[in-house]
Amino acid sequence: MIVHPNVKVNLGLSVLRKREDGFHDIDTVFFPSSEFTDTLEVITGNDYSRTSASLFARYGDAVSQGISPDGKLMITIAREEGVDWDPLSDLCAKAYFLLSEDYTLPTVKIFLEKTSPVGAGLGGGSADAAFTLRCLSDIAGLGLDEDRLTSYASRLGSDCAFFVYNRPMRGTGHGEILEPIDLDLDGCQLKIIVPDGISVSTKEAYGGIVPRENPAFALPEGVEDIPLTEALKRPVKDWKHFVYNDFEATVFASHPQLAAIRQSLYESGALYASMSGSGSALFGIYR
Repeated sequence: MIVHPNVKVNLGLSVLRKREDGFHDIDTVFFPSSEFTDTLEVITGNDYSRTSASLFARYGDAVSQGISPDGKLMITIAREEGVDWDPLSDLCAKAYFLLSEDYTLPTVKIFLEKTSPVGAGLGGGSADAAFTLRCLSDIAGLGLDEDRLTSYASRLGSDCAFFVYNRPMRGTGHGEILEPIDLDLDGCQLKIIVPDGISVSTKEAYGGIVPRENPAFALPEGVEDIPLTEALKRPVKDWKHFVYNDFEATVFASHPQLAAIRQSLYESGALYASMSGSGSALFGIYR
């Protein structure tokens, strides 16, 4: 089974408070984008792979493999920049191990061509995990519905559950509580920019965040504090006055070049421009 996990952007991201479990409560809207996609193949152990030969031919030493101690999972990851993490710690592998706690899964081979940016706030790894869960459910005949898949995905990462639905969703809690949302983006086009050489980790982004319930929190000049769902009902051209990603305050301070890129998106005609998630990617919405 071959699928193509896509990425997402965040339309607004409010960090409300820090929770006792260490997570933060947020309010955001996840919006899918196919501007970047990975290629994911999941097969049983005896099946023929349609991607493995081309991965080794094209990527050579930039291919990394891992085999679980019991031999039931082999995972192969190819990435142009190389794979600097243990494939068995990848979210795709974690998805397999998570399902195997509750179900008897066949021996599986996973092949992942990683072309979506890493550490950019676009959720590519979370998408890979969610798509892996769905593939495993189909291959093993588990018949898991969206609600059941979501319950597993939310244990893998805060935005994994969104990719089970893969349509515009409001995310609350730490991103795992989802509800559909209608957006009027007819006639609009999304453009994503991923700056070279800049990666912002989740730890770095949250390190200096001031939650909205903290008296020290302040929105930038020109941005009005109204509920996100109300703000997104306004015309897109007005979003810059109401829709805000709270991580911009700390991340832009550390990486002023990102603020400059956002400004360049406005100068190039974007109706709205913002950082996505807690990473380095920025996007503009154009008419």
